[in-house]
Amino acid sequence: MIQFQNAVCDEALKLHICENLASFQIRTHSKEGVHRAAVALTIVDAGHGSNDYGLPSFKTRKPDAALILTRRSANLRNHSGQWALPGGRRDHGEKPADTALRELAEEVGLDLAPDRVIGYLDDFTTRSGFVITPVVIWGGDQVDLVANPAEVASIHRIPLVEFLRKDAPLIENSPGSKAPLLLMPVGNTCIAAPTAAMLYQFREVALLGRHTRVAHYEQPSFAWK
Repeated sequence: MIQFQNAVCDEALKLHICENLASFQIRTHSKEGVHRAAVALTIVDAGHGSNDYGLPSFKTRKPDAALILTRRSANLRNHSGQWALPGGRRDHGEKPADTALRELAEEVGLDLAPDRVIGYLDDFTTRSGFVITPVVIWGGDQVDLVANPAEVASIHRIPLVEFLRKDAPLIENSPGSKAPLLLMPVGNTCIAAPTAAMLYQFREVALLGRHTRVAHYEQPSFAWK
């Protein structure tokens, strides 16, 4: 049984996540006329995180497991400065795993082989017209990350235990929508859907083995464009 208060980035954790993902029946979207994208939910060692945006440094003596998140560059035309998982639009003929691995290398300098892909979560349809496929990737420990300044303002390794906080997730009413808005608190800030929805499903499915759906959650109005 994995104890997430001190979850180490090791083979036991990898096996635990792989087994949970293998038992989960993903839901894909076959809608026509939408853009296709993929993001990487990548498990690495926590290392030394960032103090930016109200986050603690997360310095650890053991290689605690973490997920890679970024803050998007202020120079980007769409969704600048927002929290994000490494990812982007799928090129013609690309599979979701190919896109996630490519974007992971382009954005944070982590070049991994296809066998590091260990599973998938449900497709998530955004207000801006994208269907995003979340790809779960095992990065492992002792990995170096380098931000691509054209796309990434900062890289954050967020320990898995942070997604298991008692105050997570936060569910709020969304102005202009009947659907609830989901937020994931991290440090002293909050991450909104769609990123928050995928983080929450990763927590529920990959970590806790619960078959939880998130497609019904709303996104904040600033993410609708």
